[in-house]
Amino acid sequence: MKKKITILGSTGSIGLTSLEIIKKDKKNFETYILSANKNYNLICKQIKEYSPKIFIVNDKKTYLKILLKFKNKKIKIFNNFKFKKKNKSDVTISAIPGIAGLEPTIEMIRQSRKMLIANKESIICGWELIKKEAKKNKTKIIPIDSEHYSIFKLIENVPKNLISKIYLTASGGPFLDFTIKNLKKVKPKNALKHPKWNMGKKITIDSSTLMNKIFELVEAQKLFDFPQNKFDIIIHPNSLVHAILELKNGIKKFIYHDTSMKIPIANAIYDGQINIKKIYRKKSKFKFENLYFKEVDKKIFPAITLKDKVNKYPSAPIILNAANEVLVEQFLKEKIGFLDINKFIMAILKDKNYKKYAIKKPNNINQINLIDIWARSSTLKKIKFNNV
Repeated sequence: MKKKITILGSTGSIGLTSLEIIKKDKKNFETYILSANKNYNLICKQIKEYSPKIFIVNDKKTYLKILLKFKNKKIKIFNNFKFKKKNKSDVTISAIPGIAGLEPTIEMIRQSRKMLIANKESIICGWELIKKEAKKNKTKIIPIDSEHYSIFKLIENVPKNLISKIYLTASGGPFLDFTIKNLKKVKPKNALKHPKWNMGKKITIDSSTLMNKIFELVEAQKLFDFPQNKFDIIIHPNSLVHAILELKNGIKKFIYHDTSMKIPIANAIYDGQINIKKIYRKKSKFKFENLYFKEVDKKIFPAITLKDKVNKYPSAPIILNAANEVLVEQFLKEKIGFLDINKFIMAILKDKNYKKYAIKKPNNINQINLIDIWARSSTLKKIKFNNV
């Protein structure tokens, strides 16, 4: 019997990569549910090519256009996730970027046997809700970011008391060797040229500021239930080692693979039982002499100072995530400069109302959304009045 696959965010980079993997094994997989926002042409293409049973289109205008175009087809088209699903998905891949991915992720955990999460914001902002639903519905949660999948495999069958440190590696992005003077001149087109990875705009900007690693550190702490002092961030420009496990017995272990998301995603889908050559034919870069690591330069990556602040209060990650999403969007529109991203985040941390919201312990999505809304509106106000 074919396994039913659901992909939340099928038109994004993770969604497209996942579909490529499934496409090569049609005898074992069927596309059950796909979801997207408003990429009309790509949604049409995916309906024709993958014949999903259901397509969820979030953007209302795009939804109505798709509904009209495919009105005589067997496919069911919805505008949200609030509909009755006849069957559970065997595998759901959560790849909707930003806080927008939280509610669909929780909804599909209830309807899936295995949830592969690439949406770090869902974990950062709503891990307690995710964990509760996963336990209730006996849904297995597997992270598929390359760093977190690597940690997931590295700590497998290792007693917690033997673990000394877990390192998340950061490429350093396109500005690793820049000076502050250079960074003042950075434009979005520069920040979007990642030297190693081909990713979406938001995560590529986060990589250039190192904010992605701050969020990944929070994600790792929640996923693997280790105290914050067990984690650290190290620069690894090669992007070939994705996580390092340091044991108390003096041994260090790491996972090494090419800069392709096909590798962690395929391994998560197939539970590691796959010959990767079937879906990934690029020649491996297995050259140990090229491995290089260095400490994070606080002058070039001031965001690193957030690693000790991001978990100080229960809702601090929600606030930082919301503020960062706003700031990245404003930077991409060239409304603020590259260095302003970190400056405005620091300004939010100093806001007179910050602690009031940061100390809250949200019990549901509505409470998370209220904190998120405050952070976004406060960030926009600071930008408007240049309040840094």
